[in-house]
Amino acid sequence: MSADVDSFNDLPASIPVFPLSGALLLPRGMLPLNIFEPRYRNMMSDALSNDRIIGMVQPVDPEEVPISPQGRIKNLDNEKLPLYSMGCAGKIASYQESQDGHFQLSLVGICRFKLGDEIQTTRGYRRFKADWSEFETDYNVSETALDRRNLLVAMRRYFEINGISLDWTAIDEAEDEWLINALAMSSPFTSAEKQALLEAENLYSRSDVLTAIAEMSSHSLEGSDLRPQ
Repeated sequence: MSADVDSFNDLPASIPVFPLSGALLLPRGMLPLNIFEPRYRNMMSDALSNDRIIGMVQPVDPEEVPISPQGRIKNLDNEKLPLYSMGCAGKIASYQESQDGHFQLSLVGICRFKLGDEIQTTRGYRRFKADWSEFETDYNVSETALDRRNLLVAMRRYFEINGISLDWTAIDEAEDEWLINALAMSSPFTSAEKQALLEAENLYSRSDVLTAIAEMSSHSLEGSDLRPQ
């Protein structure tokens, strides 16, 4: 029987973790995933038989310099990838299993967490204690006023420079949280930049970080030969 996690107090003490570079999940955002490795198929089967929760955490790229001041790395033994210390848990909203055992699923973000101690398992995937204590506000939609104009100007320029087309009519009409989640999760930012978006304290701060990243990336691309042709 699946456990409910409809409130902050229902969140579990430990969760399975799916390390995936470049994958950003935010509260109430939706992330599509394709699961095919045997250990993560085990993870899916176990999650589906329990509370349907999976934690998304990025491995640390040693070539990237962190751009936020918070504690960033969960130190682990040399045989395992070092992970950022903060991730976001999601609940499996829907899934399809193919005949060969692969899973296609949609994961809906519910709450961020800090990685605690790793728990040894026999199923191949990794499991950690989860510290939710700093993120109770993730269960509430922020109602702070955003500087939508500067954000959208910066993002339009960023997507134009990168040759990416979007439905700007739908974006202009979107509610604040949907807007931030969609732009942050769909943009081809670096892992460190996506981690900075995840670690932003609230929606207002995330909007400022998103604007700054877009402006810096656009300026960098305009001054180099890396701009898409």
